[in-house]
Amino acid sequence: MTAEPHRGAGPADSGPAPRIDLFLLAGLFPGRTHADALGAAVDYAMAAERAGFDGVWLAEHHFSAYGTCPSAVTLAGHLLGRTARLRVGTAAAILPTRHPVALAEETALLDAVSGGRFDLGVARGGPWVDLEVFGTGLDRYGHDGFAAALDLLLAGLSGAATITGDGDRFPFREVPMVPIAARRPPVWVAATGPSTVELAAARGLPLLLGMHDADNTKTGMLHRYCAHSAGAPPPGHASTHLALVADTVEEAETVLRRTMPGWLATAGGSPRLDGTAPPRRDLAAYLEHLLAIHPVGPPERCVRRLAATIGATGVRRLLLMVEGAGEPARTLANIERLGREVLPPLRRLH
Repeated sequence: MTAEPHRGAGPADSGPAPRIDLFLLAGLFPGRTHADALGAAVDYAMAAERAGFDGVWLAEHHFSAYGTCPSAVTLAGHLLGRTARLRVGTAAAILPTRHPVALAEETALLDAVSGGRFDLGVARGGPWVDLEVFGTGLDRYGHDGFAAALDLLLAGLSGAATITGDGDRFPFREVPMVPIAARRPPVWVAATGPSTVELAAARGLPLLLGMHDADNTKTGMLHRYCAHSAGAPPPGHASTHLALVADTVEEAETVLRRTMPGWLATAGGSPRLDGTAPPRRDLAAYLEHLLAIHPVGPPERCVRRLAATIGATGVRRLLLMVEGAGEPARTLANIERLGREVLPPLRRLH
């Protein structure tokens, strides 16, 4: 990302070529089993490597058909073994449900055996029943609990030979780190609110920006990031987008209006431990919002919309969510068309 995101990068600037990755949720569509959804996600990742994508990012969800992958790190390890070139990342591992030292060990392991192709993205998640099931508790979701876990994770990836627990949340004696991280693997923070943006900025960690925000909202988040950073140049943030290539806008929107509402309805159904009611979302209106801001339709329109994001935000790493197409055959065709008709002209914009 450029040093001053509010100015934008612009399609004609001389920055590095955009990096374009796939974003996979392993979503469960009607008539499919959990194994079908996970197998399809693997197929999509393999197709992404053939199509020329730079990387693949994997979502993590518990107890939800919206995403059937409960361990993005585990699936990332599988895909790193199945691919030769792709970077594979988590978008994101839910840090409040994990012990940060265990996650640091697994990250160092994948970084070592993959030749440095692993990116760790972590998220705060929500005040959901996951925290009860895994015994970590609501405190770990709170700002201070999440910050403490993130700092311990970073300590485990610092290359230090040993690590010691700190405070009441992680009371343990000094132990050796095995394997020791040869370098700190890339760590990203998924952010949807100002407090998480500020926390990531204070630690110099890049943001994973979500699919639901328009470019102006993302630009505002990057303004906040720069205001709370320690003065160092901002790292390369990433922006997530719904993407479907079709011959016409009408064709693409018709497909997504048929496939996505039922899938979106499965998100956010977990019980909340903080006693608050889950937000009510008009799914039809939300889908129309996504259609209005994301690369959906003919290849030229997809390129223009993604170029507009680069120009408005300066973000040069784009994550494309392709599973909205629903059927595996249609999703594989979408990946192939993105690789052939969208990625090359978009990369030429630098």
